[in-house]
Amino acid sequence: MPISAREPGLPLAAWVSGVLLLLFVAWVLVSAFGAGAILPGTPALQGALPAQGALTLCVFAIAIWLWMFSSVDDTYVALGAATALVMMGVVRDSDLFVSLGEDTVWLLLGAFLIAAGVSASGLATRVAAFVVTGARSPAQLAHLCTAALVATAFMVPATSGRAALTLPVFVALAGVLSDRPALVRALALLFPSVILLSAVASYLGAGAHLITNQILQAADMPGFSFASWLKFGLPLAVLASHACAVLILWLFVPQDERRQPLRVTVADMQAHADTPLSGPLLKGQGRAASLVGLAMLLWCTEPLHGLHPAMVALACGLVMTHPTVGAVSLTKALKSVPWSLLMFMAATLTLGTALVKSGAADWLAAQTLGQLRGTGRLAALGFLVAVVLLSTAAHLVIQSRSARSAVLIPIVIALAPGVGVSPTAAAMASTAAAGFCHTLTSSAKPMTLYAHVSGTPTYAPADLLRMSAWLAPLSALLVLLFALLLWPALGLPVLVAP
Repeated sequence: MPISAREPGLPLAAWVSGVLLLLFVAWVLVSAFGAGAILPGTPALQGALPAQGALTLCVFAIAIWLWMFSSVDDTYVALGAATALVMMGVVRDSDLFVSLGEDTVWLLLGAFLIAAGVSASGLATRVAAFVVTGARSPAQLAHLCTAALVATAFMVPATSGRAALTLPVFVALAGVLSDRPALVRALALLFPSVILLSAVASYLGAGAHLITNQILQAADMPGFSFASWLKFGLPLAVLASHACAVLILWLFVPQDERRQPLRVTVADMQAHADTPLSGPLLKGQGRAASLVGLAMLLWCTEPLHGLHPAMVALACGLVMTHPTVGAVSLTKALKSVPWSLLMFMAATLTLGTALVKSGAADWLAAQTLGQLRGTGRLAALGFLVAVVLLSTAAHLVIQSRSARSAVLIPIVIALAPGVGVSPTAAAMASTAAAGFCHTLTSSAKPMTLYAHVSGTPTYAPADLLRMSAWLAPLSALLVLLFALLLWPALGLPVLVAP
């Protein structure tokens, strides 16, 4: 998520990539305008790349370089790139302005209002305390925490928000288990890891999901509803998250420690919590729980009642912030909304639309596809594997999950039909695989947040590298298995006739 700026990349890497960027821009300009674009006086060629497509690719390449190697805020880069495309006439100014009114932006706004009520009421902490008190062993504690963390994907529409929401629960558990440091370290790794892997469960789990859907729709391809995303994403999120829990326990908790019994009581948790964890639900907590349940029910039954998901989110958000019956004031809720994220989404939607409609994505797909077109099932499988592996590794160079989707999805959906892969399925696989971003503390905000908890020892960078060496291939393999085996059975075929 584009929340803050990053540190600059290594000077050598930035220098080499800068040279490659210049070569790419030169290649694009020659392809569109002929050598005269680089060497004045040389006749222009009739290339297949439209002029607007060339300008789009140049701006996009520069934006990617800035996302990768500069300390400039992601949102600033995205807005600057979108503004440049408008100034050059690639897209109309109304296209940029309208993107701020896209239903996805309003959907996220309403969902953040709901999330503010859940957070302010203390509902999440209370539910978590109830869940973990049922654990009798480290394994049970890990899997109960995992199940609760997966559920938060439907309460808070951002991984960074979910990390902030669940951090007090981890701090309380760390205090209770202070005499078992290995287990505390495992939980410190478990919380952010599951938050990132389980985001795919919900259409609102990450802004990247909404960007993927908007790019698909802009290309006149089938997209996803809340219910359809749930059908394809939730089983993957549950399996990947619990597999991650098993892996972390195996890697970081010694066998004799895993065998020791465990007992966490409500009183233990209450000693480290600010709100009551027992007794009747507070008024705000009951209302928050009811509104979250109502919103999910209406989102999943959209075909029955016809209410737009964004209107459902906005209506429930207004009730959540009502002065009399709400759980939080509207002023406080609006202050908690990550406006930078919404602006980033609007800008990247404009960039993705420009890539598709300018012909840039199709041209780049044609240049890179080459002889793979029409080569049959083997090429389709190879393409899908390449998409998943590239999406899994992309966090090492583009830390923003939304930016990764804005970069990858237009290219993926342009390439997919030529090798006999469904663009919708390929986009889903790419977005799901991009949920792995655990390698470095800077790879994702949840990893950063849990790496530095005041007064509580967590994990070191070496721990992340050790975990990622196992988790990265496991995550990619699960996405491939779901794409090839389960999703077709649920109505999302992956291999189609080219």
